[in-house]
Amino acid sequence: MMVSFLGSLPLGTLNIAAMQISITDGVMAAILFSAGSLLAEIIYVRISLVAMDWIRKQEKILKVLEWITLVIVLALAVASFYAASHPSVSKNAILDSPMPKFILGFVMSALNPVQIPFWFGWSTVLFTKKVLLPRNDHYNTYIIGIGIGTFIGNCVFIFGGRLVADKISNNQDILNWVIGGIFALTALFQLWRIARKKDPINKMVQEEEKRKAEEKDKSTD
Repeated sequence: MMVSFLGSLPLGTLNIAAMQISITDGVMAAILFSAGSLLAEIIYVRISLVAMDWIRKQEKILKVLEWITLVIVLALAVASFYAASHPSVSKNAILDSPMPKFILGFVMSALNPVQIPFWFGWSTVLFTKKVLLPRNDHYNTYIIGIGIGTFIGNCVFIFGGRLVADKISNNQDILNWVIGGIFALTALFQLWRIARKKDPINKMVQEEEKRKAEEKDKSTD
């Protein structure tokens, strides 16, 4: 729960999107969006716990998802900038889609591969330290903790967004410029990661090889 909570606090696509939804559509809509994104994250974690070897082999799929994520973040940035520069448009066209907010959150989270290496790495560490054991009761408790931590982290942005919106209710364009800027910076960071070939699969393979090498050294000693 603590790892999930702290991991949800850095600015990212999903928590900023939840904040913008809370500002334009209200807290309940943002909570539904976060619940959908949380469901996708939990599914990813559950799969990673029982199919680590399979995940490592899906290099092409994860690379495609990285590019899709980049396109989505760029579109969110453009939509926010458009809303900021057109006073008659107060909402982000993408986040204001007719798609139910729960489904929108699920889809955006499912297309975001950043969380895969994050939880793969933590799960590997916990398995190595024998804090997490390959048992269903451990898996279920682990996933519940992740869900609670992520939800609390998202609530910081959801209710924080509402607080900011109430303070500057007559300056919606400023909020859109700021949020658009955050999305633009996120897109640049994503592009930098892709250009540097810091893809999730390479990171996971390197971590696993390092862990195996350490275990081999210990057994040799």
